[in-house]
Amino acid sequence: MLKSSARILARGRLKALAGAAVIAAGLLGPVAAHAEKLTIIVGGMEKQIYLPAALTNALGYFKDEGLEVELINSRAGVEAENELLAGAVQGVVGFYDHTIDLQAKGKFITSVVQFSQAPGEVQMVGTKYADQIKSPADFKGHTLGVTGLGSSTDFLTRYLAFKGGLKPGDYSLLPVGAGNTFIAAMKQDQIQSGMTTEPTIGQLVKMGVAKILIDMRTPEKTVAALGGLYPAASFYVQASWLESHPVEAQKLANAFVRTMRFIASHSAAEIAEKMPKDYYVGDKDLYIQGLAEGKAQFTPDGRMPAGGPETVLKVLQAFSKNVQGKAIDLSKTYTTTYVDNAAKTLGN
Repeated sequence: MLKSSARILARGRLKALAGAAVIAAGLLGPVAAHAEKLTIIVGGMEKQIYLPAALTNALGYFKDEGLEVELINSRAGVEAENELLAGAVQGVVGFYDHTIDLQAKGKFITSVVQFSQAPGEVQMVGTKYADQIKSPADFKGHTLGVTGLGSSTDFLTRYLAFKGGLKPGDYSLLPVGAGNTFIAAMKQDQIQSGMTTEPTIGQLVKMGVAKILIDMRTPEKTVAALGGLYPAASFYVQASWLESHPVEAQKLANAFVRTMRFIASHSAAEIAEKMPKDYYVGDKDLYIQGLAEGKAQFTPDGRMPAGGPETVLKVLQAFSKNVQGKAIDLSKTYTTTYVDNAAKTLGN
């Protein structure tokens, strides 16, 4: 079941008051009659970077694990993160970098399944500014679009600007979301450059509104831009919830690992056939093209890529005053236990 963030934010907090009662349905014992109900919020469900969430649901893998999972859409990963911390949802599909950012603030969330090893993000530049903005050094004096302040696009944009030799005051960041709102901001010259994902990338290029400046849709291009693999889209939960709900966490991991294997073994066209039709934004061929070009971003098995957490920490430490000078324990930001168990259950 898919719902919008506008409908969850108030309702979700009421769920949180129910605490364990909300999540005590089916996994506490073998004789439970009802499926376990869990709520997962996604930082932009229609974005291809978060495709594994809707795909897992479409393939029926949650149900196969005896779970009733409600997927709820949000405008940006930072909004999803806030709902998780408020206890309104049990899990988030968002970027791994939030686990490090929050640990620096004394809050602990854990990535259980790693969906991607590259951000799947692209820094776009408005067509009429393509001759002016040829690298991050040229961001100076311009307004840059991000999904939300404090979001992963915010983090990555600030890092690119830092690499380009700029200081925070040299440019402006404007939260414009994704999809139609991002496109409108670019058309109306509210932003001259901005970071977004598929299918928005393909739409912008096809309309002639913007061009690709920095591509981070594949591992190779990500290494060139960021200096290493960058684990991005992931499934994460509060560390306290993980400790008290290992059975539910394992079932979710099983479902998601099956999905990652499906992605690795099927073509972009075959994957697109399983997705909700409205995700195509009226252009299925363009959707498939974008997925084909960025499919390499996904991990084949849900495992954290070697060296990935270190790259993310390096990126955040470069510009984030919140992270700088903090002792970050990367081992507490993710776990491989549930993915490893899933591999044993599903067969290597």
